Amino acid sequence: QVRLVESGGGSVQTGGSLTLSCAASGYTYTTDCVGWFRQAPGKEREGVATYDEVGITRYADSVKGRFTISKDNAKNTLYLQMNDLKPEDTAMYYCAADRLDYGLKDLYKYWGQGTQVTVSS
Repeated sequence: QVRLVESGGGSVQTGGSLTLSCAASGYTYTTDCVGWFRQAPGKEREGVATYDEVGITRYADSVKGRFTISKDNAKNTLYLQMNDLKPEDTAMYYCAADRLDYGLKDLYKYWGQGTQVTVSS
């Protein structure tokens, strides 16, 4: 019923930019909670940026000032604009959704399959 599909990942040099997209079907970004998470090899999945149901955003300290989460409610699409990328940003990036707000905690019900971001020095 709910399907989340990420796109926009790729390889970029340090200091470069990428924009990730997450298209949803069977789910409404307008009123529900959505966000971006990432997982690097050997590390736990961590929250990057999220929206609660009324549009309040939260960012991980490591990406504040560099990443921006946004959404197009008409298209039911979530975005993550990533600027000034660093090698430590290299990870699989996932979008997630739920009717409840878990903030940056890894507790959301619905998940996409991920898109790889690789940043070289």
